[in-house]
Amino acid sequence: MAVQDLMGKALAALAELDGPMSVEVIHRLADTGGDVDEPRTIAEVADLLDISPHTLRYYERAGLVHVDRDSSGHRLYSAEAVRRLVFLTRMRLSGMAIRDLQHYVQLVDAGDTTVPERHDMLLEHRDTIRRQLRELTLSLAATEYKIATYGGHTGDVAI
Repeated sequence: MAVQDLMGKALAALAELDGPMSVEVIHRLADTGGDVDEPRTIAEVADLLDISPHTLRYYERAGLVHVDRDSSGHRLYSAEAVRRLVFLTRMRLSGMAIRDLQHYVQLVDAGDTTVPERHDMLLEHRDTIRRQLRELTLSLAATEYKIATYGGHTGDVAI
């Protein structure tokens, strides 16, 4: 299941919510839908996340994910590595810098004593995402206005 499929699944689930998003909903959205207990090859993970093998190797070199090797030296991604990569790709998609992700991963690897700092980092990133959403909403309104001025119909597009 590629990232576009995962994103479609996530957006559909969000549209069905009546109330606030719960932790259980988030966990279901992070489910990749397959047997992730078995180690996956770089090609399988690249296909799953719709990113290039080059990007996966870069994340490994940058210290963002630990990847085991088989007896031939080929990369094998554990379920834990795939879950981390799902998180990393979501954070990159939302604009989090690699250096911030490196710091976050170092904190995670340092253990539970770093939870308050990780929490603060995510609160700050959430504020950044919310600002980006407001800016994109304004850009969408300006685009729809221009479409209407040219006689077009903007339609009822749900976000």
